[in-house]
Amino acid sequence: MLHRYLLLLATVLTLHPALPGQRWTAAAIETASQQQLALALAELREFVALPNDGKIAEQRAANGAWFVNALERRQLRAQTLVVNSIPFVFAEQVYHPGAPTVLFYCQLDGQPADPQAWDQADPFQVTLKAPGPDGSWTTLDWSHLATGYAPEWRLFGRSTSDSKGPALALLHALDVLLAAGETPRFNVRIIGDLQEEISSPELPSLVAEYPDLLAAAYLVVMDGTRHVSNLPTLTFGARGIATANLRVFGPAQPMHSGQYGNFVPNPVFRLSKLIAGMKDDDGRVLIPGWYDGITLSEADKALLNAVPENADSIARAVGIARPERVGETYQESLQYPTLNVRGLRAAYVGNAARTIIPDEAIAMFDIRLVPESDGARLLGLLEAYIREQGYHLLTDEPTLADRHQYDKLAQFNGKVSYAAYRTELASPIGNWLRAASVRTFGAEPVLMRTTGGSQPIAPFIQALGLPAVSVRIPNPDNNIHAPNENLRLGNFLEGIRTCLGILTEPVN
Repeated sequence: MLHRYLLLLATVLTLHPALPGQRWTAAAIETASQQQLALALAELREFVALPNDGKIAEQRAANGAWFVNALERRQLRAQTLVVNSIPFVFAEQVYHPGAPTVLFYCQLDGQPADPQAWDQADPFQVTLKAPGPDGSWTTLDWSHLATGYAPEWRLFGRSTSDSKGPALALLHALDVLLAAGETPRFNVRIIGDLQEEISSPELPSLVAEYPDLLAAAYLVVMDGTRHVSNLPTLTFGARGIATANLRVFGPAQPMHSGQYGNFVPNPVFRLSKLIAGMKDDDGRVLIPGWYDGITLSEADKALLNAVPENADSIARAVGIARPERVGETYQESLQYPTLNVRGLRAAYVGNAARTIIPDEAIAMFDIRLVPESDGARLLGLLEAYIREQGYHLLTDEPTLADRHQYDKLAQFNGKVSYAAYRTELASPIGNWLRAASVRTFGAEPVLMRTTGGSQPIAPFIQALGLPAVSVRIPNPDNNIHAPNENLRLGNFLEGIRTCLGILTEPVN
């Protein structure tokens, strides 16, 4: 593999002769990135071929070793850091002594893949496909790339978009610079996370053990999808997440609905009433204090609503008549904590339906957190609301004595997985990344104050005390976490351009 790579690198050196003092204009960046694309695709196919379930030690080790090798080929000093038996990949290079250092976060693991659910034989063999007018996909032989490419072609494979593609876009942008006899305009550190998909439980411990290695001026997160417009996107925060489970108990065992209807209370109705009381018809949470501490100034709203989108168009795209009214716009709605029912279970449905009063009804919640909201406080508010409706809450299974004593019995438990983070849009890191994007693409990027989803790196960011921004590369319709995950070929190329623009932008 190394011999083949050296041959490829020799080709790159031919394509990119050293130009001392070369000015990396938009045209120069685009040309160099296009010339690099074939090599980047070859390496992406090789990397994706490694299954990367973060729960499996052998797969963590294989992906970590591959990435260390890839970093060393770029003249970076790479090593594996082990924290509580979990490996992380770390690399650094001092290009300019005394200059600022930028730390890049790369996700290396991915979601498990069920081959039977994919429209190809192996989810870990990248498949090139072209879209048809009816929404279908036609598999293309890789030889099609010898005569050109179409930006709308897709690279189907697990982790192409989330997030091996973005990680390799960064490395191949570095290749372009090295082949031109140049280096980044700042010092570089890279951390590779092999358990992002399972909430990166050891990231805070990594910071505690290696604070000096991870020190930097800025943190650039190479993860996440672009805005729905698919324009170059910078995201300045992510919501945190808390979860909760609620079991409402009925009779000690399921009862015949004919014999006991109108006599034995049905826990489904009681749970439904509890849930219905949590929100109004506009989707706003009615639990007192839920939105405490959150204010949006007119200036905040102006920045949020500068994002190029239309709420009515988004509603039509997702198949609803009208959105909830938590915020005046979609972007404003992302600035508030959510309360979502993510699952319900009671008795039986479909062909298994039977005439019973069930013994319990279960609801599972998730709460997306913003920096102004404390997850533990919101879980406490939710628990207090349930108690105020007359419920006696248990931590274990109800005893017969409990059932005889309390009319309304339930079990409630919750946990905070990780907090939210946010960097101000008008910040040095924001200004730096915006300048790089404008120079690269000739237009302002989409600036999102926060993403709707959650990223487990928030504790990592908070522990480091670094301003962090996520550079988004993959297309928004990439089937993230689902079968047929894909990366638009045009996005992969623009990802290399994006990273090359960043690497050639001085840090003030």
